[in-house]
Amino acid sequence: MKKYFKYIALILVGTVISCREEVQKPKVSYGASNKVSITKTDTTQIEIADLPIQLEGTNYLIHPVGDLRVYERGSKARFGSSSVNDVSFTISNLGEYEITGYLQNLKFQKVDSDSIRPLSDKPILILTATYLKPVADKTHNNVMVYTLTDSDTNKDGKIDTSDIKTLYLSDISGENFTKVSADLEELVDWSLIESKNRLYFRTIEDTNQNGQFDKSDVLHYNYIDLASKKWEVKSYKPI
Repeated sequence: MKKYFKYIALILVGTVISCREEVQKPKVSYGASNKVSITKTDTTQIEIADLPIQLEGTNYLIHPVGDLRVYERGSKARFGSSSVNDVSFTISNLGEYEITGYLQNLKFQKVDSDSIRPLSDKPILILTATYLKPVADKTHNNVMVYTLTDSDTNKDGKIDTSDIKTLYLSDISGENFTKVSADLEELVDWSLIESKNRLYFRTIEDTNQNGQFDKSDVLHYNYIDLASKKWEVKSYKPI
């Protein structure tokens, strides 16, 4: 019986330590060095592009670019090979006016041109790219909204979903790629209010600098008037 309780105690201690380590993993690292070299640690990654996408009402093709991953399964294949591979050549998903995925870049091409230009020339990870068609229909301002990570905020040598999520805008051509959320503030969510042509968004600031975003931190409320040619972030206080 004593051995049984000792075994249970060890499991509980291990669980507590594991949970504590997971909770304490920072999303922001406040070290002396502000820059860490970004490396690709997974040598199986191969950069590929999906077939181009033309969003309704636009005259640009969008080429999603990302990493193809080859997953090895342990089952034995025929002809003496020790394993077989699972490969998916699709790296993005298309919804209504929205492209999602884990994309390294987007490349833009006008329909009457062979020239293709990248959205960014710096390392980023794009999670969503949304065309604001209601705004374009009313104001003729063709705006794209992006949620992405653009910096190795936890300083682990790579840009991924463990880093801070930010908000960007661009024209439908991919030009004027502009960050609208503040540095070191995590994007919580965003919403388009069509009647006012405004993009509202919330961010959270790690005010106690513990590397986490929690109830002790401060929420910031902002909006942008998309009817204007100049994207000016304005704060407001609903509470």
